[in-house]
Amino acid sequence: MRREKFVNGNVYHIFNRSIAGYRIFNYPDDFKRFITSIKYYQIPRKISFSAYLKVNKIKNPGTPSIIKSTQEEPIVEIIGFCLMPTHIHLILLQMKDNGISTFMNNILNSYTRYLNLKIKRKGPLWEGRFKSVLVQTGEQLLHLTRYIHLNPVTAYIVDKPELWEFSSYKEFIGERKIEEKICNFDRILDIKPESYRKFV
Repeated sequence: MRREKFVNGNVYHIFNRSIAGYRIFNYPDDFKRFITSIKYYQIPRKISFSAYLKVNKIKNPGTPSIIKSTQEEPIVEIIGFCLMPTHIHLILLQMKDNGISTFMNNILNSYTRYLNLKIKRKGPLWEGRFKSVLVQTGEQLLHLTRYIHLNPVTAYIVDKPELWEFSSYKEFIGERKIEEKICNFDRILDIKPESYRKFV
């Protein structure tokens, strides 16, 4: 059991890394599949992501827009994210009881099954339970988004954050198509795209 209790209406920085620095995202399709699963599991689902793809005969699960909406309300709102080759950062707003725990268990387990099957591997993929930090102020949240969006730059993977396709940075600066967006930050972050670009 987790010691902390996630509270509805609170924002949390959620992060986790692979076992022993194992590279868990090796190809663009790996990143894209994980991002699409984030969109999928944001809403309560009765079947797994892989089963959904099979039922709907979706061969390329790398586009969030493939996910059909339901009448259900989300269990979490996704404020921001950044995927790195060996770890993940998510900023989540809990909307329903146990929303974050359910959401994280779903996306982490789903990706573990996918990668283990793909590379014929067995065993756990993630380094224990995911970690969490409560975000208590708007200023803390703003600086946190900058921190995660700059991860690929500080890791010397790209020179500019907009060159990294596997984060929410392009959503924040208004360069992502509407059908590709998965984040909902407008009501808690009052900042214009150009101002945010300069801030980062």
